[in-house]
Order: sequence, then structure tokens, then C-alpha cells
Amino acid sequence: MPEWISKVFFSFPVRLFLLHLRSNLLLIGMWAFLVLLITGLIGRKLGFSYLFLDPEYLSEVNFWSFFLIGLTFGGFLMTWNLTTYLLTAHHFPFLASLRNPFTKFCLNNLLLPVGFLIFYVIAIISFQLRFEGWTLEDILLQSIGLITGMLSLLIFYFLYFHYTNQDISSYKDIIEARKKQAANINPGRKDIDLDYIKMDANRWRVDNYFNEAFSIRLVRSVAHYDVAMLKQIFKQNHLNALIIQLLTMMALFTLGSLMDYSLFRIPAAASIFILLSVITAIIGAITYWFDEWRKTIIILALIAINFFTSFQSLHYSNKAYGLDYRDSLAVYSYDRLQEVCLSGQLEQDKRATMDILENWKSKNVTADNPKPKMVLIAVSGGGLRSASWTANVLQTADSLLSGRLFDHTALITGASGGMLGAAYLREIYLRQQQDQKISLYHEQHLDNISKDLLNSIAFTLVSNDLFLPWARFSVGEHSYRKDRGYIFERQLNENTNDVLDKTLADYRLAEREAQIPMMFLTPSIVNDARRFIISPQAVSYMMIAPVGLDRQNTVEVDAVDFGWMFREQEADSLLFTSALRMNATFPYIMPNVHLPSKPQIEAVDAGFIDNYGLLSATRFVQVFREWITENTSGVVLIQISSSRKIDPITENDNKGVIETIFSPIGIAGRMLSLQEFEQDNSLGFIYDLLGPDYFHYVRFVYNPGRDNKLKASISFHLTNREKEVIKEEIKAEENVENLRKLQALFEN
Repeated sequence: MPEWISKVFFSFPVRLFLLHLRSNLLLIGMWAFLVLLITGLIGRKLGFSYLFLDPEYLSEVNFWSFFLIGLTFGGFLMTWNLTTYLLTAHHFPFLASLRNPFTKFCLNNLLLPVGFLIFYVIAIISFQLRFEGWTLEDILLQSIGLITGMLSLLIFYFLYFHYTNQDISSYKDIIEARKKQAANINPGRKDIDLDYIKMDANRWRVDNYFNEAFSIRLVRSVAHYDVAMLKQIFKQNHLNALIIQLLTMMALFTLGSLMDYSLFRIPAAASIFILLSVITAIIGAITYWFDEWRKTIIILALIAINFFTSFQSLHYSNKAYGLDYRDSLAVYSYDRLQEVCLSGQLEQDKRATMDILENWKSKNVTADNPKPKMVLIAVSGGGLRSASWTANVLQTADSLLSGRLFDHTALITGASGGMLGAAYLREIYLRQQQDQKISLYHEQHLDNISKDLLNSIAFTLVSNDLFLPWARFSVGEHSYRKDRGYIFERQLNENTNDVLDKTLADYRLAEREAQIPMMFLTPSIVNDARRFIISPQAVSYMMIAPVGLDRQNTVEVDAVDFGWMFREQEADSLLFTSALRMNATFPYIMPNVHLPSKPQIEAVDAGFIDNYGLLSATRFVQVFREWITENTSGVVLIQISSSRKIDPITENDNKGVIETIFSPIGIAGRMLSLQEFEQDNSLGFIYDLLGPDYFHYVRFVYNPGRDNKLKASISFHLTNREKEVIKEEIKAEENVENLRKLQALFEN
């Protein structure tokens, strides 16, 4: 082997890297996971890469947002160094003979971190130039913010270790130290024989290392040093490492208690770095103490956590704010659902809704048009992308129709993010009627609904929800725990100037008098795959297809009137933001909502069953078909979708044996495509019910898929470029044509 190759191969940085590959693959996996996130190979559709490349702090992407990213990256880097030092230092006893051994270890352990940092900075520069249009000065400032944040924390750590870690020069009384340290814990993992390591010349041979000045120094033998002294040096360094990790955990816990203050809601990517720091420290601690038993210990720990958290005192589940969880629980059984469907309740609720439709008709009737057109709006899920797109379409369409769109709309339904945008615009429309100074078409409304929600959620998940949430808040007489569901609602209210800070019942009169369209929120029920229908009105008629009333036991009850089910648990007091959150509960990002029932109902995102709102719109037309045909001149169904209608057919050839095994499962990932087919069935059914001349379908699609790189993710975060693309997409040829079609329908 050439001499220069030997020097490189047996250098401390290379030997450390090889040791990590052999023994610390889980820890290396943290760096690989970050690379996959930033490149978009993981979580591209959810926008995870943008959290690192375009981080927001206090609604701005600037020096300080990148500074916080750098600060937490520095924390992750030091946790990586502390953990690998605990696990590998005993393989390199020469460290104990050096001044500032931990510092030298860190400098020689930078191959992975420096490689990642270079990759990260290049990715930031490339992204900002291509997709955000930042100037070189701005990008330079942001990069400086990242580096400054990282160096700030690293300097703090190194100063601490410089003044607290002892080295070989600190130990003089060798004989006395030997007596006192006879029972000391060995360095590194338990039962490591340092004498054996010293004698084994082939055990992780290192010939040279870098010092603080990045000069190459030769490794000296430590065979002549006393074992007890070397043990004491390693032990003291390890103790400092554990202290720092404990302080990091305490700092994280403290930040979680400050979630109510926007100043402490750091960028989502910073939260991810903190989370990886915690995971790295836990992996290191388990490996350090249990070595080959670590897998068994992890499995036993998971079983124990699951067992103990099943007890009520330790169990935590998210709740719908405003509901009463203290006293009686609602009975949830099929017999009870069927009982109400076969009672007179459905007809009573149907008549009440027909009174609303009569008020709607009176509002829209003119001498020239005694039978107005009825508009139904169905919006799709898709995070802030769909929220912003929905608000953009509604603003534009209502403006072109001279304010008639919301007037003619009887019902709005849909899923997830789309309903956030629709609910916000509906509230602005209501306020506009009460105050002429408010304009539905102000661009600020679009900006408000597009503001970031993900940073607060991610930060709260890491700093609060990973522990048992303990802080509480009150709604009326009821107390709830603060978690990422709470912070989602708080951030949504902050973004929209608190206009949605209402209860469900606050909308009852406005809907009843047809001041605003009715709105159905339809979260999915995990227990049995039914849907809730959340409305301030009594809507039991939405629980079963009309044929089920005439021909009993032909069709099942497939939905639940939320207000009826939880009337004894104060359903009217449900916060409207909680109803919106239940409708937009993307798993893991948001906590599933548990309701006061027996058995306990668990609610998730409406998009799992009806991502486009067509099921609710179809059922509504079924129930009120006779009234509609007698009192209107036609139905216009406006669908606002944040995804294209027809997906390309993917190839299924040239798969290996393992891929073939999982091929049948792949159809689960086509859930939205399957819903598209069911949507077509629903549309066909409405055409059959009303006739092709009476029913009109207008679809607005956000589809910059013509350049797929411009397409926004479906997360609760949008970049500035994505916001601009969403604003411009209404000018796409297909959408302009549909705006003309909509105008023509109201001119007839």
C-alpha cells in the first residue's frame, strides 16, 4: 500500500467514519434521513424539503429564521459528537493522553457533518435562486445566518468542555487515583477491558489525527500510562457529555411550556433537528448502557410504554374543545343510529332545512328570475395549498359575478385545507354584510389563509407532545391539555385575526336566515369508517340514503349527525376551529380527536372517505331533489380541486421479487384516485336525478403540473413562490374558460 494511502486510511477521521459504518448505522441513518428530506425523496408531497430550504420564523424567511436553523443544527451536531464519543472513545485510548481530548475527537469526527453542511448550503442556494428568486445578497445573508447560528452554539459547547473536561495533565497522584477509582465504571460500554485495548495493536489502529490548528499530529503510544488514570479521564469526559444532553432535554421541555408565545415557535426544520438530537441521545444512551441487549431493551420499553399509558392517569388523547368530557358519555351503537333514522327526527330536520332553503330563495328571487340557480360548492383537501387555492377561486368567481356567488350558494362541503379557505372566506362574507368597510376581495385575506401553520405544529410536537402534555387551558367551564391540536387552532386564529374564534352555534342564526351558505364538515370515524356531519343545524337526514326510509334494511346508516350524537355533551359549544381541525386531521401531523362517547369515537381527516365533498353534495341533492326542481332553475355544482383529474399510468414492469410481494398493497396509495372514480359515479347520479339540462358542473383545478416543480406541497406550509403560483393559476386557460362558463350560467 502506498505510504500516502496508508496515512489517509489510518488517519483518525477515516477510522472514526469506518467505525461508525460498522457499529453506529442507526446514528448515520440520522444524516441519511436529513438528506432524503432535503432532496424531497421523503415527504416531497408534504413539503418537508421546503421546511429546510425556505424556513419561516414569525412569518418571514430571513437571517433569523436561518440563524435558528443553524442553532439547532449545531445542537444536533454536538449531540452526534457527544453520543459517538460515549460509544467509541474507548476504542481510541490515545485520546486520554491529549489535552482537550473531546475537542480533538469532535474535530476529527467532522467528515459526515461537514459533508452534510456543504450539501445543505448548496441545496439552499440552488432552491432560492431557482424557485424564490432571491438576490445573491439575500442568499448570502441567509447562509451567514445558518453558519452563525451553528457556530454560536458550537463555541458555547467548546468553551464549556474546555473549562470543565480534565486531561492527562490534571492527574498527578497516580497511586492515590488507582485506589479511589478501583470501583469506577469503565470508559465506554460496560466491561470494556482497557488493558486489552492497549495491548491489541491491531484494534482500530490510528497513526495520525488533526489538532485544533488542523495540523497533522502523530499518535503516541499510551501503553506506559496507568489504566486507572485513563479510566478517570474518560469517565469525567463522559459525565460532562451526559450533563449536556440532560440540559438539552430540559431546555426542550422549557420551550414547550412557552408555546403560546409566537416568539418561541421556531421554524419547523429547527424542530426536526431538535427531534433528531433527542432520538440520537436516546439511541446513544441505550447502546452505552445495554450494548448487545439494546434491541431487547427497546422492544421491552415500547411494550412497557404501551402498557402503562393504557391507564387513565397516564393516558392522553386529544379532545374537541368545547365538548363536555366530564359526565355522561354518548352511546355510540348501530342500533341507536338506526333508531333515530326510523323515527320522525329526519322529517323534522328536513323541514327545518327547507325553511332555510326558502329563506335562501327569498334572498335571490327577482322579478325577472323567480327561480334562482342554486350553487353547491365542493372543495378538496390538500393543506394550505388547497386553502389558498379555494380562497383564490371564491374571491375571483364572486367578483366576476358581481357578488352573486355567495348569495346563490346554499351549501359548502369538502375536506381538509379546502374547508379552511372556504370557512374563512364565508366568515369574511358575513362580516362584509355587517360592515361595508370590509371587502371580500382584499388580497390580504388570501395572504392570511396562506400563512404558515406547520412550524407551530412541528415545534409543539417535538417540545411538548413527545412528553406527556401537562399544560392546560380552559374553554368555558371545561379544561383541556395543550398539544399540537391546540397550537394549530391558536395559530390559525392568529393568522386570520381571530375571525374564526367562534362556537358552532354562533353560525346557526346566520345560516338559518340564509345570510351565509350552510357548511357541512365531515371528518371520518376511525371506528367504523362512517362520517360525521358537523353543522349548527340539525341534519339527521344526511345519515342515510332516502331509500333507506322507504325500504328498511336495504342500505346502512353511513353517517352521523354530530349535533344529535353529542347534544348532551354540549355540541353547540364546540369551537368552530376544532370542527375545522377535525376535518383536517392528517395523521401524525395532527393528533386524532377522541370524542366523549362509549365506545370512544376517534375522528380523522375527512379526506380518507370523501376528499372532494361530492358524497355530501350528492346526498343533499337526493334529499331535497323535489324542492330543488320546484323552486330553482338549476343546480350549479362548483368543484374546487387542488389536484389534477387524470393521473398518468405508472409502469409496473421489471420489479424484483421483494417489490412483487408488496405490489398488491400499492393500491392503498391510490386512495385519492379511487375516490376520483367514486366522484364520477356521484356526478353521474346527480345528472340522473336532475337531468343534464338542469345540472351544471364547473371544476376549477390547481394544476401547475404542466411544470411539476412548481406544484405546491399539501402541507401546512407554503413558500413565497408557491403562493404566487397559486395566485396566478386562476389565469390558466382551463380555469379562465370555466370562469366564462360560470358567468354564462348566471346570465341565462
